[in-house]
Amino acid sequence: MSRTVARSGGPGPYDAFDHLATMVAVLAPDGRCLFVNAACENLLGLPRRSLQRSRVFDWVVEPAALQANFAAVVANEYSTVRLEALLRRPMAPQAEPLPVHAILTQIDHGEVLLLELVEIEQQARQDRETRTLDQVRVTKELIRNLAHEIKNPLGGIRGAAQLLELELPDAALTEYTQVIIHEADRLQALVDRLLAPHRRPRVVADVNIHEVLERVRSLVLAEFSRGLTIVRDYDASLPEFRGDREQLIQAVLNITHNAAQALAARRETGDAQIVLRTRAARQVTIDRRRYRLALELHIEDNGPGVPPEIRDRIFFPLVSGREGGSGLGLTLAQDFIQQHQGLIECESEPGRTLFKIQIPLP
Repeated sequence: MSRTVARSGGPGPYDAFDHLATMVAVLAPDGRCLFVNAACENLLGLPRRSLQRSRVFDWVVEPAALQANFAAVVANEYSTVRLEALLRRPMAPQAEPLPVHAILTQIDHGEVLLLELVEIEQQARQDRETRTLDQVRVTKELIRNLAHEIKNPLGGIRGAAQLLELELPDAALTEYTQVIIHEADRLQALVDRLLAPHRRPRVVADVNIHEVLERVRSLVLAEFSRGLTIVRDYDASLPEFRGDREQLIQAVLNITHNAAQALAARRETGDAQIVLRTRAARQVTIDRRRYRLALELHIEDNGPGVPPEIRDRIFFPLVSGREGGSGLGLTLAQDFIQQHQGLIECESEPGRTLFKIQIPLP
């Protein structure tokens, strides 16, 4: 018996699917569409009423595989099947079809089928995000333990060098003890920077992200005053949120300062550009949690790009693409943003590097 779905006179049985970011359709055993959620409607670019008059096999480029698997589920050979498909874009016929992972499942005692469509790129991004967060957590714990182990012997080495310097009969030999003291101090400073995020108490208050960006913009332009343009592209409707203003300034400054340094060649020719862009993102998943609304901050430059050999490791400590760089700036930035339940991601190619920061909003 086929089922109809009411769209007026009260809630329908599948309206809860509208709260999902995943594309979902409820299908009759003959492939007719009974219901599509808002995510599916938005991606296909057609109104719900139009989609609910269509058959699911018309949505894909090559329907044979979908038809065969659909028939197998209807015949109760399988309760669930998974397959890859290319989804048409009716409102943009010239656009490339969208690769999706399709999941067909029996529901309502087999009377109807549930079709879930997950963008393959979205799934890859979520897998990449999960992997990044897990790596950051492990790295952070390793750094903290290693820094504490290094710190204690450093104090002893420095103290011994100072005592030795007092006992040396020849003042010329103090050059060697000074080298020991200087290098011990340098390592101490490095350890202090590694431990910095865990030492300073967070000061949480209402934060306006655009005030943070204006502060960063003024600091970077004060240092790189010639040949660099920093473009503002702000969404003024974004609400304030609770956060540590100084941590956010430092995180954004570390990324923007790195971008300015990477633009050295373009600064010489006068066409170096960094774009600070803010937008609202809806139904965002960060660290396996779904947020209704999130800040999306882009820091984009037209520099040479991140070297390919370190692109997957740029948030690891002591990894730097610049001669003389400490490799701690992006590590600290990721740590500060994570303390705001957010995440930093990077996309880079020659001529364009984009750092994307996402932070949940109230």
